Amino acid sequence: MQAGNEVVNRRNYIVVTSAYWGFTLTDGALRMLVLLHFAQLGYSPVRLAMLFLFYEFFGIVTNLFGGWLASRLGLRVTLLAGLALQVAALGMLALLNPAWSAGLAVGYVMAAQALSGIAKDLTKMSSKSAIKVLVPAGEAGRGALFRWVAILTGSKNALKGVGFFLGGFLLSVAGFAGALSVMAGALLVVLVAAWAGLPAAMGKAKQKVGWGDLFAKSRAVNVLSAARFFLFGARDIWFVVGVPVFLSASLGWSGARVGAFMACWVIGYGIVQSAAPAVLRGRAPAGGVAAGLAFGLAGIAAAVPLALAAGAPAGGVIVGGLAVFGAVFALNSAVHSYLILDYTDGDKVALNVGFYYMANAGGRLVGCLLSGALFQVGGLAGCLWGTFAFALAAAVIALALPRHAAHPEKLAAGGVKLDAGD
Repeated sequence: MQAGNEVVNRRNYIVVTSAYWGFTLTDGALRMLVLLHFAQLGYSPVRLAMLFLFYEFFGIVTNLFGGWLASRLGLRVTLLAGLALQVAALGMLALLNPAWSAGLAVGYVMAAQALSGIAKDLTKMSSKSAIKVLVPAGEAGRGALFRWVAILTGSKNALKGVGFFLGGFLLSVAGFAGALSVMAGALLVVLVAAWAGLPAAMGKAKQKVGWGDLFAKSRAVNVLSAARFFLFGARDIWFVVGVPVFLSASLGWSGARVGAFMACWVIGYGIVQSAAPAVLRGRAPAGGVAAGLAFGLAGIAAAVPLALAAGAPAGGVIVGGLAVFGAVFALNSAVHSYLILDYTDGDKVALNVGFYYMANAGGRLVGCLLSGALFQVGGLAGCLWGTFAFALAAAVIALALPRHAAHPEKLAAGGVKLDAGD
């Protein structure tokens, strides 16, 4: 019976991962499509950041209530809802009229991006939570959980990088509306496959979940969520607007070259994330690892503007600095993604993961806004000093995380016993 359950869990894991991969390709492509299309139309850095404002803002709301909804209705419902909303957002953007005024176009795109933001966080929360309820009971619990989280998260980010390249390619061969129509059709196929392949009760809480459970979190979950806020804010402060606009405006890179570079960066970032268990020698990490990696990020963020001020070649410093930053950030993110699952019980996983990703979305929102504002005021160096401040805050907060395994008794028992919900 146990062997049969493990086969079913692995099959469900493959279905969930495949759906998440399909969504991720469209998410990365959509971001690059919107950024490049409106940059070509002459939009300022602040206005470009505004296009993604609702995308990030509605992610905060979605993660909070999405986790509660998933606990009541099951992860299958929220995963399918995320895929369906992304199809709707892509179709809506395909109908954008070039003859509209700039104000109307920006408002329309922000509304479509709101749908896409809701879709992204429903899909991400559902997929990441599903790992906790699908880890095979026969494997060594925490080590297996770390490996499965790293594989899903790393492969997702690698595919998001492929999506950046895909967005630039489709924009050049099919145009803005044509590219969006192609992606909407492909994702609709993924939606149908996920609807047919996943069990209805996957991830549903055994006990009724009330409104009070939305904020009833453990200290470890609260501290990790705060660190996550500043970690992702640190990345987006220089990544969302600062880097692509600098490469294009200051270094004279073409849109295709910028898209290819950003794609390669995210793909490399995803590969490092997937390899995190090997880099950390197979050991499930505790809070001290997250703090140490965040201090490393702060040091990298400070080193880049100092090198630029010293007269080092801008192209080499930015490309090299971004590569090192991405590798350390990937390890830090993988550790966070593991810890949130380690800090929560399987029955409440959607609630805690939703709360944690609400903080993640909040950091991305603030980082997105600061990326445009700091670049306009202080250039890329201004963005990097903002990144330094946020990474330092993430490191200091992470010092308060537990220094030992959250569930050592599960290791002693030889595995984590979790209900697959089917």
